[in-house]
Amino acid sequence: MQEILVLYYSHRGSVRALAEQIALGIHQVPGAVARVRTVPRVSTVCEAVEDDIPASGPPYVEARDLDECVGLALGSPTRFGNMAAPMKYFLDGLGGAWANGTLVGKPASVFTSTASLHGGQETTLMSMMLPLLHHGMLVLGIPYTEPELNATRSGGTPYGASHVSGADGQAVLSAEEAVLAQAQGRRLAEVALRLAGAR
Repeated sequence: MQEILVLYYSHRGSVRALAEQIALGIHQVPGAVARVRTVPRVSTVCEAVEDDIPASGPPYVEARDLDECVGLALGSPTRFGNMAAPMKYFLDGLGGAWANGTLVGKPASVFTSTASLHGGQETTLMSMMLPLLHHGMLVLGIPYTEPELNATRSGGTPYGASHVSGADGQAVLSAEEAVLAQAQGRRLAEVALRLAGAR
């Protein structure tokens, strides 16, 4: 089985809900399995305050996860049209992986959640793509051959899966959001398997 890393940061559960749907889509592709990981919060305090193991949910990502997986789905909530600080902090620490070419040639996709419909989903997705391009990854979106992309009245973009949580931060995905997230997971897994087979 080839593993696809689904790596996310979620503050109130919406991005985690998308990650679960993307993982479900990955599992729908024979020969592929999702490895779900998260990143710890960051703090203005200059000492480590997070436990080494999260109290709930998937474990924190380690360097070997990037090395061992054949593809990456990266997710973060939006912060003023940009990825959240915990994800940015993690990505900023990948100088070694960049120097070693760990991610070169591997496919990647991105996903996000916002409180409002025009809350910066597309710019957040683009902000996550930039470091992936610097790592030499092959960034995938969602093609318009997915009918839900034209039907959605909530989240879902050609740049990646997304969710509109509302001001109350509801993690419940719309039907279109869930379908598009699964489609993104399937597409990522299919491309990753093709590329891994060609190496």
